[in-house]
Parts: sequence; C-alpha cells; structure tokens
Amino acid sequence: MTFEQFTASLSDPQPPAAVHPILKALWYDANEQWEEAHEVAQSREGDQPYDRLHAYLHRKEGDRFNANYWYRRAGTSFFDGSLADEWQVLVTEQLG
Repeated sequence: MTFEQFTASLSDPQPPAAVHPILKALWYDANEQWEEAHEVAQSREGDQPYDRLHAYLHRKEGDRFNANYWYRRAGTSFFDGSLADEWQVLVTEQLG
C-alpha cells in the first residue's frame, strides 16, 4: 500500500483490513477516533513503534508531559514539526 492509497482509505467506513495495527491506529486518529487509536498504542506498551505512536497521540491530546514520557520510552525526542507532519512520518515509516 502506498501513502496515497492509505490516505485515500481515510474516507472509507473502516480502516483497511490487511494493514499493521499501528496504521489502523493512525487511520482511527485521522478519523477523530482517538480512543480507538489509543487502545492500539496501549496494546503493546514496551514495543518502541507502539510507544512512539503513544507519544504522538498524547502530544495531539495536548498532554506534553505524558507525550515526553512516551517519546523517551520510544527512544526518540519530542517531535518539533506539526502534528500533520508527525502523522505523515509515522504512516510512512509503517508503510516501509
């Protein structure tokens, strides 16, 4: 799946079935379903990609303190770009 195909799927009623759970979470996030996205992040705490997703979600929520905790757990620093830029980076990383 390409980035363009993934973003086109955002208008579908459900996330694509055969994508990584982190991509499903980012689909939920883009569709204003933060809780569903957060559940994915919590499902595998301790795995760096999930902790990185967790950081982004708390940053989007406006909880910088909690976001910083998850960025540290993910082994990365606080993202300095926009939320849209960070979302794109996360999607692109998962698409490989």
